[in-house]
Amino acid sequence: MLGLPDAATLFRLALLSSVLVALVAIALLDRPRGRWGRVLRARFVLGVPWGTLVSVVLILAVYLLVQGGWGHWYRPVTIPFRAWSYFYPLGMATAAFSHSGAGHLIGNLVGTLVLAPIAEYAWGHYPRKRGVQTFTSPLTNPYVRALVVFPAAVVGVGLFTALFAIGPVIGFSGVVFAFAGFALVRYPITTVVAVTAGNGLRTLYGALQQPTLSASAGPSYSSPWWADIAIQGHAIGLLTGLLLGVWLARTRGDDRPSAARVAVGVALFGVAQSLWAVYWYRGGETYVLYRAAGVALVVALATLVAATVATSDRPLLPTPDDPKAVRAVPRWQVGATVLLLCTAALAGPAVPVNLTTTSSGDLPGGSDPIEVRGYEVTYAEDVPNGMVSVIDVEAFGETTQVNTSGVIVRNRERGIWMTAVSKGRLDFDGERGVLVGGVGWRETVRVQRRGWNAIGGGTVYKVFLAYGDRNVTAYTSPPVRADPVVAGRNVTVEAAPEGFRLNVSLGNRSATGPVPAVNETASIGGLEFANVEGRVYAINGATRVRVARQETYE
Repeated sequence: MLGLPDAATLFRLALLSSVLVALVAIALLDRPRGRWGRVLRARFVLGVPWGTLVSVVLILAVYLLVQGGWGHWYRPVTIPFRAWSYFYPLGMATAAFSHSGAGHLIGNLVGTLVLAPIAEYAWGHYPRKRGVQTFTSPLTNPYVRALVVFPAAVVGVGLFTALFAIGPVIGFSGVVFAFAGFALVRYPITTVVAVTAGNGLRTLYGALQQPTLSASAGPSYSSPWWADIAIQGHAIGLLTGLLLGVWLARTRGDDRPSAARVAVGVALFGVAQSLWAVYWYRGGETYVLYRAAGVALVVALATLVAATVATSDRPLLPTPDDPKAVRAVPRWQVGATVLLLCTAALAGPAVPVNLTTTSSGDLPGGSDPIEVRGYEVTYAEDVPNGMVSVIDVEAFGETTQVNTSGVIVRNRERGIWMTAVSKGRLDFDGERGVLVGGVGWRETVRVQRRGWNAIGGGTVYKVFLAYGDRNVTAYTSPPVRADPVVAGRNVTVEAAPEGFRLNVSLGNRSATGPVPAVNETASIGGLEFANVEGRVYAINGATRVRVARQETYE
């Protein structure tokens, strides 16, 4: 007997049915009579944006085959495919086409599918310049334009954004922003509508993936949402697309949208895509957001782009009557030059940063690191960040000289130095897996934290690393004294070679003993200690005071 589908399946079927009914109803009401197809076929071979599809296949191939997403869809290898250094060509070549996970990949694929066809439509598979005939040269061949030129431009922009992003970046979003910049020059309002459509597609995907979602209030660990945005890489991609779009429009002499449409389109896009989220990392998992300055920059960019696109070809200054005089610069080239200078100003700081590599000295930390095929994994606290503190640039009270704490991964051959798991994240989770690897292989180093909270004091903890048959204690924190004083005695929690212990001191005398196991007791230094389900009490006659609690994790 066949069982009834579960609730999640019914919700998915209902959602898909509603979308299908809506599309059919709109088609019947609008009755395009083939107009949409004619419009697409006028620019695309058979009405299909082949360049976009080739780009999507490329991104999927890198994720599935290079990063190992085929067998590990939600957990691909990422560390070796970031843009770490100019001395590590593999990372620079793959960074723009790799992704940190399935959600990151889907987000950029949706952005590509809604924005790249607009850019490809503006470019066109067929040459549009008067007097040029199709198939007379490679650049006029629609198949070459669709299957070679457009994908090649996509790869070129991807490499550019990786080379000039302040690393170690990963993801196709820089190219997605280039698509948007290119499209904004010719179809500003359509581009904004496409961004909204992309948000709708992402919502639809999320609803199909999780038809129902339950949540409740509780503790969580996360950095500010704006601290996860590669704002510099996005800005470089957008400016690159804008410059290419302006060049194409001026070369062809196409009709251009009004300044108002361009300004509104760029401003709305910048706000919707959080280009105003200009922030700085202060170290210690602390960030600062310059929101007002960011919004001002978006408005200034919208004004500049509108002026560049909509202004005429007339010279900025009157041309002298002397025929031998040099012709004055057209007005639109002034705006294009400013955009080019802005791109250079954003890209320039990446050059000295990406020219660095890791040092040959010992890694920080109190133990020998775990080694896996060229990778070194250890744990340290309050040590200089090897990828940030190479060059110090002070501005607005901030500095690139920052310290970091957490699980450190280094690979000298690849120029990799990163905090793979922050101290705060490990404190919250208790256990994490650090995935290292390369093309065709992956290995996981397990990280575990265990500790005790001394009441009124702090936390004593140890961090362990495990790989294969090797287990090491990578870090041991200093002892911490509990606030309560019982019978004149102070109680200090210490990390021991095996587990944790209590140190009971009275004057110049002290005694130590292991923390009793759960639901057991121990006598140390004249006090009785009882472990009640992870809570340790010091007992003296009728006095019973809690002095420590075992650390718990989410």
